[in-house]
Amino acid sequence: MIRFLDVLSSVLGLVFGFPALVILTLIGVFDTGSPIFWQERVGRNKQPFTLVKFRTMSKDTASVASHLASTASITPFGGFLRKTKLDELPQLWNVLKGDMSLVGPRPNLFNQDELIAERDALGVYDVRPGITGLAQVNEIDMSTPALLAKTDRKMIDSLSVSNYFKYIIATVSGKGRGDRVKS
Repeated sequence: MIRFLDVLSSVLGLVFGFPALVILTLIGVFDTGSPIFWQERVGRNKQPFTLVKFRTMSKDTASVASHLASTASITPFGGFLRKTKLDELPQLWNVLKGDMSLVGPRPNLFNQDELIAERDALGVYDVRPGITGLAQVNEIDMSTPALLAKTDRKMIDSLSVSNYFKYIIATVSGKGRGDRVKS
């Protein structure tokens, strides 16, 4: 049922969100010159996949977890995208392809060894990563690997159609601030 909701929601989001995607891409061209950001992430069963997002940091920013990046790397338009969570919109393509779900653990980088170990021990990689979930709406990010992995497992164990929509509505309505960055 969740996969059906993912496909339906991502198709509707991409179709109806297409004008916004075009406008944000054009603004992004003027902001960074390269508005789309691709990055290899850890997916279901620890398989790599390429995550797509709107670029929120300058092109020369090191490929590290957000909590390890400096706020100085975030562009003015990138700050707006992060605050409104519009930087996540292109991930609807990842959802449609089956790399991700709308709701699930946020996909991490392969260099986040501590988080990988914590999640692996709890079986978090048995499910598709997601755009949002319990940790995101409660402002738990990758800077606290053990807490994040436990929260991810709790979400996986209690995921229902009702909770699926609860996390999406909470995210769209502004709950949670996304991954923190260093000041």
